[in-house]
Amino acid sequence: MTELRVEHLAVRYGDLVGVADISLKVAAGQVVALLGSNGAGKTTTLNAVAGLVQPASGHVEWCGEPITGQPAYAIVRKGLTLSPEGWRLFASQTVEQNLRLGAMALADQSRKGAMFERVYGLFPRLAERRQQPAGTLSGGERQMLALGRALMCEPKLLMLDEPSLGLAPAVVGSLYEKLAELHRQGLTLLLAEQSIPLALAIADYAYVLQTGRVALEGPAQELARNEEVREIYLGVRTPQPAPGGSA
Repeated sequence: MTELRVEHLAVRYGDLVGVADISLKVAAGQVVALLGSNGAGKTTTLNAVAGLVQPASGHVEWCGEPITGQPAYAIVRKGLTLSPEGWRLFASQTVEQNLRLGAMALADQSRKGAMFERVYGLFPRLAERRQQPAGTLSGGERQMLALGRALMCEPKLLMLDEPSLGLAPAVVGSLYEKLAELHRQGLTLLLAEQSIPLALAIADYAYVLQTGRVALEGPAQELARNEEVREIYLGVRTPQPAPGGSA
């Protein structure tokens, strides 16, 4: 069953084209990656799906229901949640207060306690820091909190925008282990990333964006193995043997 369907999405900021023509779909239980460099349209696509920007044209459908142009507060209540690039936490509020804000969109408020248990179980460091202001956390802890806040409304589809950006490699590895765990639990993920190997390792399917359009799509492991794709579309060069080296 396809849960999310985006058809011919276009977003403009005045005369600037954020997204020219993007179509994609995400089936229940999948991890789908949006790949591309800065300016390719990844963030704008997620923001349009989440209701944070209004499309100029195109169609967004969730579980068979048109949601194009609906406000963000209505979309999150339908089970689509975005963990944005740059965390966007309330720095002066504590970890627990940030998580409570995330739970405001929880359809069944009696589930709030269970969601705290889920988030603190997934990220024990947040439980240790629950009374600490978010602005005093490390970069890795802030990413945990941003993800935890998104999980507090018990989403059916979690969208993540550049979750590895600015984090140390060890922290990124731990973060992706948590995302894989969430996937095993049945959560559907739509992931925008510049870190190509990480995204393709966890994804089932991937879309490569260039200048606001889908340049290429396919099963993630096929894209990961295709040397031409890696070099032309993803900018990952295949190491060449040294001159005179053995075959």
